[in-house]
Amino acid sequence: MTQPIEQIVRRKLSDEVFDRLERMITSGELQPGDEMPSERVLMERFGVGRPAIREAMQSLANKGLVSISHGERAKVLRLTAKSIFRQVDLTAKIMLSQSADSLEHLKSARIFFERGMAREAAQRASANDISDLRDIIERQRASLGRAEEFIDADMEFHTRIAQISGNPIYVAVSEAMLAWLKEYHTEMLIWTGKEKFTLAEHDEIVDRLEANDVDGSETALLKHLERSRALYAK
Repeated sequence: MTQPIEQIVRRKLSDEVFDRLERMITSGELQPGDEMPSERVLMERFGVGRPAIREAMQSLANKGLVSISHGERAKVLRLTAKSIFRQVDLTAKIMLSQSADSLEHLKSARIFFERGMAREAAQRASANDISDLRDIIERQRASLGRAEEFIDADMEFHTRIAQISGNPIYVAVSEAMLAWLKEYHTEMLIWTGKEKFTLAEHDEIVDRLEANDVDGSETALLKHLERSRALYAK
């Protein structure tokens, strides 16, 4: 039986350089805040030309591993959950713009996620957390009629609930999903008077959180999101 051909593909020099630079970061040889070695040092170390170094460095920047400023050495970035999600912001928005199914899946994922956040927050909310949430609602109430400000306050409210968990990954997930959905949050919210429902529902959610009512908090948040999901449309 004839064996299938397994062609060996020669990699670009810049790909090899990228792998080595990435290992310098992941191994701890270079720490967050450190400057990357100069182009000349890297050219001598790896035995390649300047174009390969520059292309590899740009790939590192595109992946959020380093920052590049004109006239300065590239610096290693400290990776956080937030910075990682920011790397996929553009591609996520393109995916959503191309598929109605993807938008519906994101709405469903957000509801699933926030139900858990409400239950977590009901068990952990402090007096300061409750005070912050009520302050956000008041700022939201004061922005009635100004769509952009109202929606920003809405996003802040839901992210603040995620912050009660104390888990930065939850906060980053919340911020990312809300930012992606904001692209499709229509101004129907403002012009149809539905903002009054939003404010009342936010008040109810905070009341349940303050009472440490786990089931009631989830129910109030689920009711709120199921009603408002229709406001997100392609």
